[in-house]
Amino acid sequence: MSTRFDIWDGTPFSGAKIALTWGAAIIAYRRDDRPDIPFPACWDLPGGGREGAESPVECALRETEEEFGLVIDPGRIVWLGRYPSWSGGAAPSYFLAAPVTAAETAGIRFGTEGSGWMLMPATDFVAHPEAVPHLRDRLEDYLRAAGAWPERRSQPSDGSGPTR
Repeated sequence: MSTRFDIWDGTPFSGAKIALTWGAAIIAYRRDDRPDIPFPACWDLPGGGREGAESPVECALRETEEEFGLVIDPGRIVWLGRYPSWSGGAAPSYFLAAPVTAAETAGIRFGTEGSGWMLMPATDFVAHPEAVPHLRDRLEDYLRAAGAWPERRSQPSDGSGPTR
């Protein structure tokens, strides 16, 4: 498996998202369906905006605890990538990945943001027409580097997405 660790040099960034993997699945949640937020009703990953002087790792792990009640050890992070802002702003964002255990997924306490969560096959998220677009690309980057990308991909298991 290939890993990526883009070093954070202390420069400002907008936020961080994390793919929490359990086997071939990831923890995904459905965003609230409100017109005042980006990507309403789309499938999303844990994470969010930076607070104070936190690092990308601190940002992603704080959001994971707030949104899912999970405390992830920073030493379990296997991927840290710096990406341009999805909104065209100057500050980059970060994408991380870390494995979770069956016990952790069973102990999820879903917070107040979003309408529900699920363990979704990672390749289904990448193909899903209702997943946050830039996160589909970033997750695919990680899956390819990790050797978890299938040579051929079919429709998502629920049949709702395109074949790529």
